[in-house]
Amino acid sequence: MNYPQEEIKPYDGNESKAEQVEKMFNNIAPAYDKLNHALSWNIDKSWRKKAIALLKPFAPQHIMDVATGTGDFAIQACRTLQPEELIGTDISEGMMNVGREKVKREGLEKSISFQREDCTKLSFPENRFDAITVAFGIRNFEDLDRGLQEMYRVLTPGGHLVILELSEPDYFPMKQLYAVYSKAVIPTLGKLLSKDRSAYTYLPQSIKAFPQGEVMQKIIRKAGFSQVSFKRLTLGICTLYFATK
Repeated sequence: MNYPQEEIKPYDGNESKAEQVEKMFNNIAPAYDKLNHALSWNIDKSWRKKAIALLKPFAPQHIMDVATGTGDFAIQACRTLQPEELIGTDISEGMMNVGREKVKREGLEKSISFQREDCTKLSFPENRFDAITVAFGIRNFEDLDRGLQEMYRVLTPGGHLVILELSEPDYFPMKQLYAVYSKAVIPTLGKLLSKDRSAYTYLPQSIKAFPQGEVMQKIIRKAGFSQVSFKRLTLGICTLYFATK
């Protein structure tokens, strides 16, 4: 099935969405962390804590962080959960190179590694991980159904999937405030700090088009997950999904 966000690309051109997303993140990698925290007023850190807390009772030892980017979620998860192994995967080497430097500075090279992967065709065998996390990256998938099916495939039975994704608020006044912020502030700050306005025009467009709440819950179930719940955070500007294989 095709979803609206799969047709939204960062740039004009004939390249696939995956190719354009890889190019975009390679372009903005040096400025990404600074801009990401600025645009969310650092609230993203508390969202990550809530996501990681869901996994803590299960003490997962083999974790894959999909769309790991510069490794913020991977580092936070490793510190809290202390798994034997945490592999951050992404299609952007530029982003992961920033992550590798951060992991070195944190002294976590023995626990966290990075590997270039396209989540729609993972190189890992079945039942490889007991937890998979995706923070703010699933809306960039070129094929959402295929990406979810692949994550289901490489999870162990009883393993857990945690997804954090930006979403559009439904209610006044946050809905109206967010509309102004996404149309004016995000693209302007993006252009100033990253020199790539297209990337931060793409961001609100992809959020708007991405299925959320009950719709996304059904899509995750369709991939095979038996238990799927979600919670809206910060008046609906982020949604946290939790699923079990």
